[in-house]
Amino acid sequence: MVETIIVFLIIGLIITGILVSPILTKQRRNRFKHRPFPPLWNAIIENNFPIYPRLSPDERRRLQGHIQVFLAEKQFIGCKGLQVTEEMKLTIAAVACLLLLNERGEYFPKLRSILIYPSIYIVNETVATGDYVVEERRVARLGESWSKDQVILSWEQVQQDTRNWSDGHNVILHEFAHQLDQEDGKAEGVPILPRKSDYPIWARVMTEEYQQLCSDVQRGIKSVIDNYGATNPAEFFAVATETFFEKPQQLLKQHPSLYELLQRYYQLDPVQWV
Repeated sequence: MVETIIVFLIIGLIITGILVSPILTKQRRNRFKHRPFPPLWNAIIENNFPIYPRLSPDERRRLQGHIQVFLAEKQFIGCKGLQVTEEMKLTIAAVACLLLLNERGEYFPKLRSILIYPSIYIVNETVATGDYVVEERRVARLGESWSKDQVILSWEQVQQDTRNWSDGHNVILHEFAHQLDQEDGKAEGVPILPRKSDYPIWARVMTEEYQQLCSDVQRGIKSVIDNYGATNPAEFFAVATETFFEKPQQLLKQHPSLYELLQRYYQLDPVQWV
């Protein structure tokens, strides 16, 4: 009898923990959001994030809140002897949190650590080159997004991308778009959408646009969307996200359906920032 009671108590505690944990997390995050944003942080972001001054006052306020939660929950690790600075953390957090202004309430939940290399880094990559044939290659990388718990970035590339905001290339936007895509455990170019009815529309527009880019690449036709997006649907979503934020006017003009789809998902209209 006593053992049965203990079992029920343990089960009750587990259920209570499951139900209470999201509430406590939300309360903790709200406390971070409502902390005063340090003036030095604001100055660093203004200096390193070109579109920050163009955001509306409400967008800046919300972004500042998300940045404070992000910095409290994620770990930054320097690699190859790199000493992580406040500037690095704030720059990465500001750009990454731009993707969170749709107020979904999630902060890249699988992500635990951001690894920062000084510049391009080398990884060993295993590639199947034929039946039962595997080749190991050393490949240079600018960034990676792991579905488990890490994003890896080159600080040199981060600096180059933030200085050249309108060139359509941004390693932070790219890798954190992958994090959104990988939230459900799969990397297939489909992030978690607000409603079930959104998925057929997403599938139709993304498939048409992806196939169009693949066709343009094969025929040598230049597109506002980088050719790397033709690699697979997951890369297409990441590259389309870069284009949406960095070349919004061109994307809206050349690919209005894709722009409107991303506008609904991110709940932002970057054309207004240009």
